[in-house]
Amino acid sequence: MAEKRTEAHHQNAEGLDIQAPDTILSFLADAQIEAARAVRGAIPAIANAAEIIAGRLAGGGKLAYAAAGSSGLMAVADALELPGTFGIARDRIAILIAGGDEAFKTLAGGPEDDTEEASAAIAGAGIGSGDCLIAISASGSTPYAVKALEDARSSGAATVAIANNKDTPLLKLADVAILLETPPEIIAGSTRMGAGTAQKIALNMLSTLTAIHLGHVHDGYMVNLTADNIKLRDRAARIVAAISGCGRDDAARLLEKSGGVVKTAILLAAGAANADAAEKILERTGQKLRPALSAIEGSKGPQASVLIKTEPEKGQQGD
Repeated sequence: MAEKRTEAHHQNAEGLDIQAPDTILSFLADAQIEAARAVRGAIPAIANAAEIIAGRLAGGGKLAYAAAGSSGLMAVADALELPGTFGIARDRIAILIAGGDEAFKTLAGGPEDDTEEASAAIAGAGIGSGDCLIAISASGSTPYAVKALEDARSSGAATVAIANNKDTPLLKLADVAILLETPPEIIAGSTRMGAGTAQKIALNMLSTLTAIHLGHVHDGYMVNLTADNIKLRDRAARIVAAISGCGRDDAARLLEKSGGVVKTAILLAAGAANADAAEKILERTGQKLRPALSAIEGSKGPQASVLIKTEPEKGQQGD
C-alpha cells in the first residue's frame, strides 16, 4: 500500500527537536501556508458541492456533517456557525461526530473505527432523500466517516467527501469528491495541523458559497443573520443602514417592525408597504434580496406592480 501523504515525513522535520524555537515556528507557519494553498486546486469541486447543498436546503432538506477526531472538530466549527451567521435553522443542521458528546471531552481515537455508531448516527438524524451529507477524513479512509457516507448514500442523500489523500475510499464513494492534497505534516500524521487548516478553509468556502446561492449574502453583508445578542443587533442595524442608505435610528426602527429580519427591514426601507408585503416579495424572489429590491424599484413606475401592494397593517396606512 502506498504511503499516505498525511503520514509521510516532511523535508524540514529532520532534527526538528534540536532547532531554535524561531526556526521551528517558521517551519510550522510555512507548512500552514503551503497547506492553505492546496485548497485552490479543489475550487471546482467545492463549487459543485455548494450548488448541490444549496439545492437540498432550498428544497427543505437537511445538511449533515460526519467525521472523527480533528476532522470532526473542523466540522463542528463550521456547522455551529451556520444558524447565527446565515440564519439556517438549527434543526436543518446535523453534526455526527465519532464518540458523540463524549468526543468534546476526550476526543478518543477508538470511536473513529465504530461503523455501527456511524450507521446509528445516520439513522438517528433521519438522513435520507432530499438531504446532503458532508463526510470529512484527512486519511480518506476513517471507518466512521466512510460508513456514514455509505449509509447516507444508500438512503438517497447527496454526498460530499473531503479528504487529504487521493484515491481513497471516501473520495471514491461520494457524489462530489473534494481532494485537499496538502503536503506532509511537519509532525508526521498530525493532521490537526496542515490537513486541518485546509479542511477548515474548504468548509468555510463551501458553506459561504452555499449561503450565497440561498440568498443569505448581499454585497458581502450577512443579510440573513440571527441577531440574538447586542453585538449582532447592532450589526443588523448597520447592515440595514448600509444597504438601504437610511440612518442608524431608522434602521433600528425598521428592524423592530420587521421582527428583527434584516431582509424585510431593507425592503421596508426601499418602499414595501409593510412586513407582510416584503415577505411576499422575498417568497417570489427565492429569498434573494437583489431581485426583491429590483421588484420594488420597478413597481414605482407609472404602472405599479402589485408586488408591494397589500393590506396595511392594523392601525397603519402603510409606510
